[in-house]
Amino acid sequence: MQRNYFGTDGIRGTVGQPPITPDFVLRLAHAVGRVLKRTEKRPQVLIGKDTRISGYMLESALESGFNSAGVDVVLLGPLPTPGVAYLTRALRASLGVVISASHNPFADNGIKFFSAQGTKLSDAWELDVESVLDQPPVWADSATLGKTRRLEDAGGRYIEFCKSTFANDLTLRGMKIVVDGANGAAYHIAPQVFHELGAEVVAIGCAPDGLNINRDVGATHPAALVQAVAEHGADFGVALDGDADRLQLVDARGRLYNGDELLYVLVAERLTRGESVEGAVGTLMTNMAVELAIKARGVRFERAKVGDRYVLEVLEQHGWLLGGEGSGHLLALDRHTTGDGLISALQVLQACTRTGKTLSQLLEGVDLFPQTLLNVRLQPGQDWRADARLAEETQAVEASLGNSGRVLIRASGTEPLLRIMVEARDPEQARTAAERLVAAVRSVEAVNG
Repeated sequence: MQRNYFGTDGIRGTVGQPPITPDFVLRLAHAVGRVLKRTEKRPQVLIGKDTRISGYMLESALESGFNSAGVDVVLLGPLPTPGVAYLTRALRASLGVVISASHNPFADNGIKFFSAQGTKLSDAWELDVESVLDQPPVWADSATLGKTRRLEDAGGRYIEFCKSTFANDLTLRGMKIVVDGANGAAYHIAPQVFHELGAEVVAIGCAPDGLNINRDVGATHPAALVQAVAEHGADFGVALDGDADRLQLVDARGRLYNGDELLYVLVAERLTRGESVEGAVGTLMTNMAVELAIKARGVRFERAKVGDRYVLEVLEQHGWLLGGEGSGHLLALDRHTTGDGLISALQVLQACTRTGKTLSQLLEGVDLFPQTLLNVRLQPGQDWRADARLAEETQAVEASLGNSGRVLIRASGTEPLLRIMVEARDPEQARTAAERLVAAVRSVEAVNG
């Protein structure tokens, strides 16, 4: 079956346009409540949110929808997405709900869910909810309506959890860290975590007004972090996105490290401590240099589809612990059930603190391959998978690259575009190869024209 509302990370869109309207969100919560009540007499759900002004409206709609189905609600207020996942598990709740559009601008918002175990829910569960959405509501009577309360110390509980993932015998004392909260859900959390572990903290992007989330700050706009690290002579800069599940890190020289590189650091740190690391998971976009470096350490490496939920699926299939993608979504399943920007940052800083090495030293010999990414518009009805010339050119390019590069061709999920990526040790080789493949796709247009 085809999902009509759920995407790769919940339901997301522009506020005031379907499906991000209060009437739909109320119906959504009511439908989810009915699904929960099939297996629980009195379910309890937690609701957290980021700092968008629309969060108030959507929170009220969710609350009413759940209560109308006979489900109790606990309001957490502004809290990072992984914080909601943690508290859902810690408080033995039936479900966790996050109101956030992550790294999107403030005009967007979304709803995503966590299971009682603090993990993302399956496609089958989402299809089940959508099927109930198509049914008439079944309102609870007055005696069985759900109740709502607020958890006042949600932020404090999550801060303590984050700190517990950092080694007890280590401290950040003597370290100056710039912390960029993206004016989002971690604005009151992230600075406190690093401060309580001993660091001198310089906070930026920690003054939300409901409209400025992700605006020129945070993981999607790291220039602000690079500048602040230089201005304050900091040792590190940590940038999160709007819901704090994504991380970007900057060192004292202003060098920005992406999620691919940080995944290697997490793997290497555990190996250095004598821990067994059977395998790690990246995505189709993970830089080949990182794959080769991880394999050189005797660790298996597999690629998942783009998206942290798919990385998690492959990790769970193998029983592995470490995975991530270049955007900064990192998974350390021995620390948390979901991607967590704060905990990922602490794991990297722990590696630097324990070894006394800088990030550049920890990544010595891991030189990212240059990548060329080109988009080419597809013609109506054009089946690129059946294109004989493209297949022939792809085979020729892969043969020329050998073990020193790779080709990735995938269709956009939102536009009639084909995304062509070529990775090679030689940037000129990557560029010419990508252009060669684009020309093959466009030859269809020339023939039809």
